Amino acid sequence: MSATGWFRDRLAGPTRGPATVRATGTWPRTALALPFIGMALVVCLDYFSTIEVTVEPALTAVPALAAIVSRRVWYPILTGVLAECAAFAMAAYNDVLGESVHSATVFAIALVTAISWVSATLRVRQEQALADAQLVAEIARRVLLRSVPDRVGTVRAAVHYAAAAAHARIGGDLYEVVNTRHGVRAVVGDVRGKGLSAVETAAAVLGAFREAAHQEPALEKVAGWLAVSLDRALHENDHPGVEEEFVTLVLIGVGHDGVAEIVNCGHPAPLLLRGDGVVRVLELEETVPPLGVLDPAEVAPPVQRVLFEPGDRVLLFTDGVIEARDRAGLFYPLAERLPGCAEGGPVDVLQRLHADVVRHVGRQLGDDAAMLLLQYEPTPGGSQLPHQNGRLARQ
Repeated sequence: MSATGWFRDRLAGPTRGPATVRATGTWPRTALALPFIGMALVVCLDYFSTIEVTVEPALTAVPALAAIVSRRVWYPILTGVLAECAAFAMAAYNDVLGESVHSATVFAIALVTAISWVSATLRVRQEQALADAQLVAEIARRVLLRSVPDRVGTVRAAVHYAAAAAHARIGGDLYEVVNTRHGVRAVVGDVRGKGLSAVETAAAVLGAFREAAHQEPALEKVAGWLAVSLDRALHENDHPGVEEEFVTLVLIGVGHDGVAEIVNCGHPAPLLLRGDGVVRVLELEETVPPLGVLDPAEVAPPVQRVLFEPGDRVLLFTDGVIEARDRAGLFYPLAERLPGCAEGGPVDVLQRLHADVVRHVGRQLGDDAAMLLLQYEPTPGGSQLPHQNGRLARQ
């Protein structure tokens, strides 16, 4: 590293905390020169000015500016000392060392330097606390919302999750994909509300799904299992507002033979994209309320069956995507935009969709948004099981 680079590193200071968490409000390193530029301008203005008015008090802004552009707590002290030296040099040049304006300037520079040092110290501590909180949130997200592998059984999968809070990495949306002896099973859901209570509820639902998906042969029984677990978690933990708590979710199971089962509990209907580029909404004829509204014993949602062909894609999402509004108040037309973003693999599709949603909104999303894309691609020579009983709907 060059001497200049070493000096800039010492002035700016490294971002504390994990490398994946960046400090907020950090200025570019070129901004570190602003206090010195300001000091030089004041000195030059005083030297070349013909007006009998001293500009020495303007030096008080130098340490304050240093506290803004640098994350090093000693940087305001350094610039404050240099500003004091410049003030004495200007006073000696103008022959005003004994006048009150010089004494007031010296005192003001010292006071502003002290305040700037305290301000910089508090800001660094706050940034460190924020970095620690982001690290904890990132760890919790990785434990609760695990990464989805590119290949899960007979499908290729990808997920994209964006929390609404500016510095949060986890919210009330949930997703999971598991490979079981019953085929690939996935869930996408949305917990009412935000904050820690929503995260706790999402954790209870995901934990139950990861167990029930392997144990229950019938997908509607998986939904009943989730309803029981959700009810128990809310009442055992004295969850605030338990009477108003609910979770919307959609379950999908893709069998080894390409028969997909879908169970929807008050959630936005998935979108099916076939090779012809036409999007089909997989809506049920009979709607059921979200989990938490009915008694768990009454949860018996209907099952919709769809026969998938190789290359078919199904998109599961939360309402944070379709309820994203632009500045005119228009909702994001997901079904219309999906075909235009369908080039490439599942990961590429979701990245394009998310970028398109952000462009539509023109600002940060106001709600958590999760998208899960499953693409049916059975491996050659894979196990083929008989069709399950029930009516098949080839959408």
